[in-house]
Amino acid sequence: MNISITKNPRPGKLPPSDTLGFGSIFTDHMFVMDYTDKDKWHNPRIVPFAPIALSPAASVFHYAAEVFEGLKAYRWKDGSIHLFRPMENALRLNSSCERMALPQLDPKDTVEAIRALVEVDQAWVPSDPGTSLYIRPFVFSIDPELALHGIHQAMFIIILSPVGSYFSEGLKPVKIMLETEDVRAVRGGTGYTKCGGNYAASNRAGDRAMEKGYSQVLWLDGVERKYIEEVGAMNVMFRIAGKVVTPALTGSILPGITRKSIIELMKSWGTPVDERLLSVDELISSAKDGSLEEAWGVGTAAVISPIGALAYEGKEYTVNGFNIGATSQKLYDELTGIQWGTRPDPFGWTVPVTKERV
Repeated sequence: MNISITKNPRPGKLPPSDTLGFGSIFTDHMFVMDYTDKDKWHNPRIVPFAPIALSPAASVFHYAAEVFEGLKAYRWKDGSIHLFRPMENALRLNSSCERMALPQLDPKDTVEAIRALVEVDQAWVPSDPGTSLYIRPFVFSIDPELALHGIHQAMFIIILSPVGSYFSEGLKPVKIMLETEDVRAVRGGTGYTKCGGNYAASNRAGDRAMEKGYSQVLWLDGVERKYIEEVGAMNVMFRIAGKVVTPALTGSILPGITRKSIIELMKSWGTPVDERLLSVDELISSAKDGSLEEAWGVGTAAVISPIGALAYEGKEYTVNGFNIGATSQKLYDELTGIQWGTRPDPFGWTVPVTKERV
């Protein structure tokens, strides 16, 4: 792929790490590529970060044909920059595109585009502990027609955002609430994809939970309303009576890359992970009798988010004395150690973008 580069004539500067937050500051450039039925994917380019001009009739606005990904670049102590499992994101992006009838990309081109853009904007990769460069690739339809039909025109864009430490005050447990009214997704739907509609559909329940003092909702399946699925926008795991359990990927759960990495990591330790249906009755029973030893969410932004309490049917159950469990802490330390290059990477998960600071 021959990527043209147009440099931003007014480059910005990386702000101090304590002002970064998450997803509100953007780098100097973005990657853009166009699709039409005739030319397929073409004109790959890196251009100055700027607004996108689209027809008000663009189908993405009316029929929500869009998907996205999220991954990070990390600056190691020697100044080099590394990605974490970018091919997994490229493959999942295609899976989402296939479900939404968007044109798929060559996964190698996706990774090449990510690497090229990060290299151009490498000065924006922060180096302070816990900081990183968040990478947001997304694909969307731009057909300028209101008729509902197949997608004939699309765009692929990647933007970058330097982000601060997710846990600025340290790794602390959160309180969650089991959601019994709304559902996030159903089998046969789009739950396994990373599309915006899944997240928009979760906003109402999330707002209700926050009004009651909870950080996230714990989703139940959309068919029987009895099986645990995800927590907020993250996959979820539990340690019950010494065994790690996580909901099986039944088609309505996002196949998280952090989830996959944690399962592979634990298996390398000889720790079995049970991927299966987990009913709310079983979970609450384990919380009542004390066999629920730990609970945590897993995802790109936080890596590990310990759960200290969960609420269901008007009752609140504390998990592990509202403390971080040994398993949660070990997983966080090991996985972030691999990502930031402070621990060995026996799996070959990290991909170098640059060898040293420029």
